[in-house]
Amino acid sequence: MSDIVITEFMDRPAVDSLAGDYRVVYDPALVDDGERLVSLLPGARALVVRNRTRVDEALLDAAPALEVVGRLGVGLDNIDLDACARRGVEVCPASGANDVAVAEYVFAAAMLLIRPVFLRSGEVVAGAWPRSAGIGGELSGRTLGLVGFGGIARETAHRARAFGMTVATYDPHLADGVNLAGAGRLDTLDQLLAQSDIVSIHVPLTDETRGLVGAAELGRMKREAVLVNTARGGVVDEAALAEALLSGEIAGAALDVFESEPLAGEAARRFEGVPNLVLTPHVAGVTNESNVRVSRVTADNVRRVLDRRRP
Repeated sequence: MSDIVITEFMDRPAVDSLAGDYRVVYDPALVDDGERLVSLLPGARALVVRNRTRVDEALLDAAPALEVVGRLGVGLDNIDLDACARRGVEVCPASGANDVAVAEYVFAAAMLLIRPVFLRSGEVVAGAWPRSAGIGGELSGRTLGLVGFGGIARETAHRARAFGMTVATYDPHLADGVNLAGAGRLDTLDQLLAQSDIVSIHVPLTDETRGLVGAAELGRMKREAVLVNTARGGVVDEAALAEALLSGEIAGAALDVFESEPLAGEAARRFEGVPNLVLTPHVAGVTNESNVRVSRVTADNVRRVLDRRRP
């Protein structure tokens, strides 16, 4: 019988801190072993997940004693929030703990795309000297368009100003009078797409945002613009993006998130041979430092709920 089940990777000291007071099962392989996970849940009071474990009705039915779901990160689209609320299960994301990691990823990706000389190591080793072909441009003087203006977008905006960039944002849910810290607020997504040199996505996946950036939206971007998506797969139409890159409709893109993860089959084949494209395995928010922060915050969240509800 376990009090806490942890299904995906977590910083070991945070695991050990929980194990000092609770019976903990920590096994990242559980994310791919649904049958064993279900067998561990009947007495569990807490479940700790990242983004691959689906916390749905069926999983919750197997965990009648569950009191809290600790999310190692911030996205909640893999968790049925309504089902948790009906059962009185608290859901605790590690809000803010990986903001810096994602913001830094945005600029790493943007610089790779804007200045592609960094992608030419193989040619240099082979004896080529592609100076003119790989020169590229600078971030300074360009406009960064942020779709969504939550914590991660604000960290990104802060760093953009240090690069000498202009920052614009589109977020219809942003309260009037909120401090934009120098970012210009645009009324429509079309305005942002048309004005931006780099478009960075920072919205959750909801019915409203699914397919938010499709063929029509990509067609409104500048031909020399690039797109970075660190938010959620499904916000950007992947097939339309591949076509836009192949046709030169936009200059480049970086995706850290996908509609189906990991990529396989047709979802993977659509990106074969696509130029100026950076693909990474949903790690924008994961660095050595952010993993420590996210794990510590999640452990604290879980402990707080369990201690408050202690029989």
